[in-house]
Amino acid sequence: MVYLLLSAWSLLLVLFFSSAKAMHSLWWKPKSLERQLRRQGINGNPYRFLYGDMGDDQKARAVALSKPIDLTHRIVYRASPFFHQLLQKYGKRSMSWFGTTPAVTIYDTKMVAEVLIDRAHQFQKPSLNPHEKLLAMGVSALEGEEWANRRKIINPAFHIEKLKSMVPAFQKSCIDMVERWRNMTSEQGSCEVDVWDQLQNLTGDVISRTAFGSNYKEGKKIFELQKEQILLVMEAARIPYIPGFRFVPTSSNKRRMLIDNEIRSLLKDMINKKTDAISKGEASTGDDLLGLLVQYSNDESRGDHSITIDDVIEECKLFYFAGQETTSVLLTWTLILLSIHPEWQQRAREEVLSVCGKELPDFESISHLKLVTMIVYEVLRLYPPVTGLVRRTIKTAKIGDHLSLPAGVEVFLPTIFIHHDREIWGEDVEEFKPERFSEGIAKASKVPNAFLPFGWGPRICLGQNFAMIEAKIVLARILQQFCVELSPSYAHAPHTVITLQPQFGAQLILHQL
Repeated sequence: MVYLLLSAWSLLLVLFFSSAKAMHSLWWKPKSLERQLRRQGINGNPYRFLYGDMGDDQKARAVALSKPIDLTHRIVYRASPFFHQLLQKYGKRSMSWFGTTPAVTIYDTKMVAEVLIDRAHQFQKPSLNPHEKLLAMGVSALEGEEWANRRKIINPAFHIEKLKSMVPAFQKSCIDMVERWRNMTSEQGSCEVDVWDQLQNLTGDVISRTAFGSNYKEGKKIFELQKEQILLVMEAARIPYIPGFRFVPTSSNKRRMLIDNEIRSLLKDMINKKTDAISKGEASTGDDLLGLLVQYSNDESRGDHSITIDDVIEECKLFYFAGQETTSVLLTWTLILLSIHPEWQQRAREEVLSVCGKELPDFESISHLKLVTMIVYEVLRLYPPVTGLVRRTIKTAKIGDHLSLPAGVEVFLPTIFIHHDREIWGEDVEEFKPERFSEGIAKASKVPNAFLPFGWGPRICLGQNFAMIEAKIVLARILQQFCVELSPSYAHAPHTVITLQPQFGAQLILHQL
C-alpha cells in the first residue's frame, strides 16, 4: 500500500513539474520577454498562446496572394503582407510572434549593421527545427569555430581565379538555353516563353557543371525534389512546431522524409563517383566544390576539423538550393523589368554590343558592362531574392544607444523594407532607376549599409560574385540574341516562398534579333 502511495505521489510530482515546465515555456517566459520589450517602447500584438501571430500572418498572405497587382514596383505589401501591416500599425520598431518566440523588427541601418557584424558575439542564426533542416544545413547553419573552419574549406571555390575558370561552364549552359530559344522562335521569329522555368533549368545546369562536374540532366531530379521539399517545409512552418510530431505518419510527414532520403541517396551517388574518379586519377580535388569537400571528408589529420560524408551532403544540398534558386529569381526579375522598361533594355543591349559585339561574353568583357551592372543592382534593390534576415540573441544584446534585447529574442532585419524606404532612397524609391547606382553602391543611398541583397558582415553570401558573374554573362547573351517584352498573359504577382518569386510565372515574348 505504501509503495502504491509513493508511486502515485511520484507520478503526481512528475506531472506537476512537467506541467510547470511546459507553462514556463509556453506562457510565463513569452510574457516575461514581452514585458521587457514593451518597457523599451517596442510595441506589437500581444502574445497569444502557442500560435502567436501565425493566424494573422496566414490571413494576410491569403488576401495578398488572392490576385495579382498592377505593373508597379510598389510590391512590399504583397511580398511581405503581415510585416507591412505591422509597419503601418506600430512603426519601424515592433515585435511579432511566430510561436512562442518574440521577433523584434529593426529598420535602422546602423543597427542592422551592428547585428550583422556582431563584434560582441551577441547573435546567432536561429536554430532550425527538424522540418527546416530537411532543406539544407551546411555552413549556413553552423556557428563559432565550426562555422569558421567550414567557411575556410569552401572559400577557395569562390576565389576570383577559380570563378574565372568557371566562365566556360556559364557560357556552355547559356549557349544551350539560347539555342533552345532560337529553335522555338525560328518559325515565327518570336514566341511566348515562361522564362521562370527556363532560367531555373539554366542555373541548375550551371550549378551542376561548376560544383559537381556533371550536367543538368544528372541533377534535374534533385532540383525537382528540392522544389517540392520547399513547399512542404513552408507548409509545416505555418503551424507551431510540436516536438515529435514529424514522426506521426501523416502524408506530408512521410513525403518530406521520402524526399530527403531520395535527395541524400542521389547526392551520395555523386560523391561516390567523385571519390572514385579522384582515386583513379581521373579528377582533381580542386576541380569543383565537391572535389574540395571530398578532400576534407574523413581526413583524420585535421582532427576535430574534418568533415563527414553527411557534412558533404549538407553542403551539396545548400549549394544546390542557394546557387540555383537565388540566381534564377534574380535573372527572372531582371528580364521582367527590362520588358516593363524597354528603354533600359535597349540601352543595355547597345552597351553589350559595343563591348562584346556578337562574341560570347566572357570574364573580361562583362567587367566593362557598367550599365548592365547598374541594372542588376537596381533589380536586387527592388526585388531582393531573400526578403529578410533573422538572428537570435544568445545573451543580453545591446544595439545602438538605448536598445537592450534579452536572450532568446529573434531580430528580424527586413531587407525588402529597407530597400523600399523613402527616407533612405528618396521619393523615387518605387521607381526603376538604375542610374542611382552610377557611382557605385556606397553612393546610391542616403545612408551607408542600406543595400543588403547578399547580407552583410562576416556571414555575407559566399556566392555573391559567382551569382553576379553568372547573371551578367546570361543577360549579355540574351540581349545579343533577343528582344523581350511582356506577354499579355503575364500577371505581376511577386510573392515570397523562401525567395521572392513570380507567383504565376514569367511569361515573356521573345523576339529573335
